Amino acid sequence: MSTPCYLAVDLGAASGRVIAGHVENGQVTLEELHRFPNGAVNVAGTLRWDVLALWNEIQHGLTIAAEKFGKNIVSVGVDTWGVDYVLLGQGDELLGLPYHYRDARTDNIMDVALSHVPRQKIFEQTGLQFLPFNTLFQLVAMRHAQPRILDAAERLLLMPDFFHWLLSGSQVIEFTNATTTQCLDPNTGTWADDLLRKFEIPTNIFPEIVPTGTKLGTLRGEVAHKTGLGRINVVAPATHDTGAAIAAIPTQHTGQPNWAYISSGTWSLMGVEVPEAIVSHRALELNVTNEGGIDGTYRLLKNIAGLWLVQESRRAFAQQGKSLDYEQLQNLARDAQPFRSLLDPDDSAFLAPDDMPTAIAAYCSGTGQPEPETEGQIVRCALESLALKYRMVLGWLEELTGVTTEVIHIVGGGTQNALLCQFAANACRRPVVAGPVEATALGNVLIQARTDGAVGSLSDIRKVVARSVELKHYQPDNVDAWDEAYRRYHDLLAIPRR
Repeated sequence: MSTPCYLAVDLGAASGRVIAGHVENGQVTLEELHRFPNGAVNVAGTLRWDVLALWNEIQHGLTIAAEKFGKNIVSVGVDTWGVDYVLLGQGDELLGLPYHYRDARTDNIMDVALSHVPRQKIFEQTGLQFLPFNTLFQLVAMRHAQPRILDAAERLLLMPDFFHWLLSGSQVIEFTNATTTQCLDPNTGTWADDLLRKFEIPTNIFPEIVPTGTKLGTLRGEVAHKTGLGRINVVAPATHDTGAAIAAIPTQHTGQPNWAYISSGTWSLMGVEVPEAIVSHRALELNVTNEGGIDGTYRLLKNIAGLWLVQESRRAFAQQGKSLDYEQLQNLARDAQPFRSLLDPDDSAFLAPDDMPTAIAAYCSGTGQPEPETEGQIVRCALESLALKYRMVLGWLEELTGVTTEVIHIVGGGTQNALLCQFAANACRRPVVAGPVEATALGNVLIQARTDGAVGSLSDIRKVVARSVELKHYQPDNVDAWDEAYRRYHDLLAIPRR
């Protein structure tokens, strides 16, 4: 009997992949079939996504899959980052290349929006962390700067839903990604129409929201013919990459979760799984977010800047003629002086600087600390600061839920940074379980497998992952020094910048 194959299209901010997943005997294996670059494209001073190039690459990857696995392929599903969207006009015409979330058009747009509708009112209706690139604020920016384009729109699709439309013709938005927009009411599970109208955002462009695991239809005839796949099913996994990753947390714990997670990559998404959104006044004060998970769960979490600081520093080093891989940077950081300088990774100075090491040095100088001078000092400053921010956010999550965290699961590409994983255990005084690296792709594949009947509940998905991957364990170490560093860090974040 042939092993069923499920295809995950996993699009990240730096690269995209088409991956085959096989589920057999209670285990899952992945095989990367095609990898291709992604990233912001500068178009006349704006940052955009080249979705047409991505679509070509996706079709190429699907062709490879058809040649290799043929009739064993059951379905395909797409996951991407959140918040960004595509607008379709009359006749499903693409209304321009979609904007990248780091585009400058949303600079200061939150101030404009909050002068019109109070922060508390927005939070009560959306439960989302206030970030300038949330879909809501992107649409407010468009209403102010490009109203005719918005008025011409007949449909808004988030990035994975756009590719599902190209694959199957469906025009819907899957639940987990819908919850990243700040346009959805978590209390009702429907679009926050009253809020949208206050910003003069047309509500008719928002399509139906569908549950995770929904069969969206079969592959378009022309795509089936071009790729050789035939009319396989198109299934909406947890289309937000973090939602897919958290579905693949390798825990066998049931009941009220006693674990926290960090989906670690360019961003660090740190949170806990809760049965319903928490939209209290304290949650608003702490600027946390409530994003949808599968099976009616919510992800109470905080977006933290993540390894973006290290990635951009590495790019700057390379421009200076110092080509260092991530292992070399870890080694340099490990040898650097501990706690020499600290920073807030979420400071606006680090969102999109021209030169990350210069931005880090300026922050440290502006807060009365020594400027990092070497590559090792820069990277150690970033990693220690990330770990200390994790501790701060963990305290907030425990306060909001009343549940003490016993272990932290770190998933995603950041699990390959052993130094950060150890720092996280030290700073948070909690054991860390690191892995899987491919949590997002595993979640995507296993949700498709569940739709196909090959896997049962969310708990079953997590048990399959736990049986299938190698995990690394980190125990807290040198905690007294980290406690002292945290006291200093806590005070630092209250210092006005010079």
